Amino acid sequence: MRNPVKHLLGAVTLAAALIAAPAAPALAANPYERGPAPTVASIEASRGPFAIAQVTVARSSVSGFGGGTVYYPTSTTAGTFGAVAVSPGFTASQSSVAWYGPRLASQGFVVMTIDTLSVYDQPASRGTQLLAALDYLTRSSSVRTRIDATRLGVMGHSMGGGGSLSASRTRPSLQAAIPLTPYHSTKNWSTDTVPTMIIGAENDTVAPVASHAEPFYTSLPSSSEKAYLELNNASHSAPTSANVTIAKYSISWLKRFIDNDTRYEQFLCPAPSGSAIQEYRDTCPHS
Repeated sequence: MRNPVKHLLGAVTLAAALIAAPAAPALAANPYERGPAPTVASIEASRGPFAIAQVTVARSSVSGFGGGTVYYPTSTTAGTFGAVAVSPGFTASQSSVAWYGPRLASQGFVVMTIDTLSVYDQPASRGTQLLAALDYLTRSSSVRTRIDATRLGVMGHSMGGGGSLSASRTRPSLQAAIPLTPYHSTKNWSTDTVPTMIIGAENDTVAPVASHAEPFYTSLPSSSEKAYLELNNASHSAPTSANVTIAKYSISWLKRFIDNDTRYEQFLCPAPSGSAIQEYRDTCPHS
């Protein structure tokens, strides 16, 4: 015959054990998230939460582009990171886009600012070189084990910005593109499906927004994620020096689409405004 006292004690012991047992750790909703929850201050800061290092890549050691500088988070405890290649514009060297390296890497990306094979290379060639730089980063660079090769993006200034459009159309598996005051003779990008933020400048006389940035944005398919940010009272060269507005929205775009990090959605939707922004358009809300 069952002993009721013993049965009751067993039930109490089991219940106590269940209460005392630690809960199983919750799985991260997004395995690509890197870094703490963002704030306006954190995306406007000159440095993010990750300590970084850099390595110079000699032109003679690579093929398909002109070498460059790699900036990367030093810690590997967070896992692998997305990677971004950045091209300068016509007649310029990587020094004109160097500020993006530490700014973006410290937010949790591997970043390579590149030199092109010739400073006179046209946008299509710069696009090919951006892809060659990404291939180098993911296949043979000293930081390749730190990179998630499925989560890549491109950026570029002027003809380098046009190059980022060309790269995106060539390789639709890219996760994000940010053309900066872009120049390209091609105006229709209806087959480009990569999430793209185009940054134009109100007073750009080299690549006026009316004939470059705006038609580029308009031609991108409405079914794809896209944004257009026009800098107020800014010139064509605005992206070549540290700029808080460019940085905060570039970081947000890269985080949102390379890292799938919806914590950054708040900075993109609803449309931001302020004295530094002349105009902003977006496909909010992002899916």
